[in-house]
Amino acid sequence: LSRFGMTIRHDMSDGFPILTTKKVAFKTMVTELKWFLLGDTCIKYLLDNNCNIWNGDAYKQYLKVVDYTVDIPLSKKSFLDKVQNDPMFFHYGLLGPIYGKQWRQWGNKAYIDQLKDLILNLKDDPNSRRHLVSAWNVEDLGKMTLPPCHYSFQCDIDEGHINLLWNQRSADAFLGLPFNIASYALLTHMLAKELDLKPGKLIGNIGNLHLYVNHVEQAKEQIKRKPFALPEIKINSQNILKGEIDVELLNYESHQTLQAKLNT
Repeated sequence: LSRFGMTIRHDMSDGFPILTTKKVAFKTMVTELKWFLLGDTCIKYLLDNNCNIWNGDAYKQYLKVVDYTVDIPLSKKSFLDKVQNDPMFFHYGLLGPIYGKQWRQWGNKAYIDQLKDLILNLKDDPNSRRHLVSAWNVEDLGKMTLPPCHYSFQCDIDEGHINLLWNQRSADAFLGLPFNIASYALLTHMLAKELDLKPGKLIGNIGNLHLYVNHVEQAKEQIKRKPFALPEIKINSQNILKGEIDVELLNYESHQTLQAKLNT
């Protein structure tokens, strides 16, 4: 069930935009964002930090490249264990030049660190209209396990606030989109701290926003629930370019988790 061309707008002064009508795995979201910021594209980092949201994509990629004439494919559990613990198997955990690669090492010859350039340009030329990072590298799309869903973000500085707008070609309304909203909200806070600004507006432009049929009953349950007040976040320390952040989610009150299958 889909709608095309939807927009989300949130004023960050109203609180941190994480869903309260169901519990969202905040630590998992933080781990994935740190992974992007590092420029990492192997799931070993995620596995080491108990983040499993890319496991299915990695295993599907492994099944495509395994030599069935020589090897019997590993079970998913065994595959993940070898990626995490066997250095000789590390390459099977690589997902191709996805988000982190494009953010930190765009190109195949002269690498461009888009994230580093973004921060420098925000400091040096705050009124520019070119504060933009893209993950949609057409040359690399065929090498990616999954082409980027959220494919670019743009920043704007206005009267002591930093605003962030991200663009997304495809959004799983029930499972994926809550992560995307919280992730870009946290990135906005991190950039604000780096630049000594306040978080301003968070805007998401969604191309295809969809609700899978096997998520409908859970979504019906969710919209019956009364939201709680939004929480706040506290960043104790950070190093954006090293993918480091010590962050706390304060006063997060939510309804219980709603389970749903991740469709891939």
